[in-house]
Amino acid sequence: MAIVKLRDNQVDAVKRMHTGCILWGGVGSGKSITSLAYYYTQYGGQLNTTNYVRMINPPDLYIITTAHKRDLLEWEGELAKFYLSTNIKTNLYSNKIVVDSWNNIKKYVDIKNAFFIFDEQRLVGYGTWVKTFFKIAASNKWILLSATPGDSWSDYMPVFIANGFFRNKTDFERKHVVFNPFTKYKSVLRYTNEGSLIKMRNRVLVKMNELGRNTIRHYETLLVTYDKNKYDVVTNDRWNIYEKKPIENVSEYCYILHKVVNSDISRCTAIVNIMEVHPKVIIFYNYDYELEILRNLFKNFSNVHEWNGHKHEELPTGESWVFLVQYTSGCEGWNCVTTDTIIFYSQNYSYKVMEQAAGRIDRLNTPYKDLYYFYLKSSAKIDRAISVALSKKKKFNERGFSGVFKTDKPQQLKLFYLSNDKKRKFNPKKDCIEYSSYSNPIEFSQ
Repeated sequence: MAIVKLRDNQVDAVKRMHTGCILWGGVGSGKSITSLAYYYTQYGGQLNTTNYVRMINPPDLYIITTAHKRDLLEWEGELAKFYLSTNIKTNLYSNKIVVDSWNNIKKYVDIKNAFFIFDEQRLVGYGTWVKTFFKIAASNKWILLSATPGDSWSDYMPVFIANGFFRNKTDFERKHVVFNPFTKYKSVLRYTNEGSLIKMRNRVLVKMNELGRNTIRHYETLLVTYDKNKYDVVTNDRWNIYEKKPIENVSEYCYILHKVVNSDISRCTAIVNIMEVHPKVIIFYNYDYELEILRNLFKNFSNVHEWNGHKHEELPTGESWVFLVQYTSGCEGWNCVTTDTIIFYSQNYSYKVMEQAAGRIDRLNTPYKDLYYFYLKSSAKIDRAISVALSKKKKFNERGFSGVFKTDKPQQLKLFYLSNDKKRKFNPKKDCIEYSSYSNPIEFSQ
């Protein structure tokens, strides 16, 4: 039988791994085979030997990954290198091998004495997935795989709790979180005693070095324009120029600013210029209105596929093609080695998401040495603020950018009135008949 052979950096990572760790490696660094190698060596297997060394009584193995990677059978290819298979007829051992998606994690809550590999780390917050993970972790050996472990300390909280560093979420927050007292919903103002958190993170993170990678990433920022007049109306008046109404909250405020900036025709012009040199491109975007802009741009171009909440199409083939991918739907769980170019039509708030997206073409088996990443950015304040956050490997904070979004009813009424009649001076006492909140219909005297 063929031996199990790994690269030196992967072998080094295997030696440092332990149950409860996060295997941290760049997208395409070979985390899947490294995690299986760790499982293999834990039960008697040996790497880079003359002959294949069989494991001794390996436990059942459960791999929790994205639905896309499960359906593409990506893990089956890695399992085969160790003579393992989800098919009992082709599995060398009598243990059970299961590959399933995060959506089905609750099915395995009662499993005991098995080994779990959690791929594409999804343990954020304190929802059903996290609570199920706690139960699984308490009764089994486990490791996690991640290209970008977290945007904040709260992202590490589930792993810290599962490792016994904290009793629960309340214990973590009591010791390390200061909440903003001026927000309606819980919002982290800052973290305390970060030195202790850094020590905990260092205990769980096992970082793979990048020795042996053959690709070179080329990053280029293309400056595009935006409608400053529209932008100023939104920022100065807190006015939704698309629905002709006052802006009600921070989320809407940032969304409208994004729409003003990202709808500019200069972004389409930049894409056309890029494709004159790079005819096969993946384009990442955020919102549906961006998708409609891109669809219109390529309406006469036949080889356009999509991956988003509306369509799940396969990668195009041929000498010239476009693959439109929405960040949330398609930043992870698939790979592409048939192009060397990604265009970021707009920026996502999360460094983690942006890095995952960039990694779709940076694979160990790519035939390209040079990879090209084009970022379309304007000089608008919101674009610059997002770039600063991402450069610090942090998540962009809407409220921090906008300041405390105060509800000023007279101002909101004024804006509503002026949008309908700009000839007459606004008089709050005369013109406002009644209102209960600025979100309700507003009546004006005739």
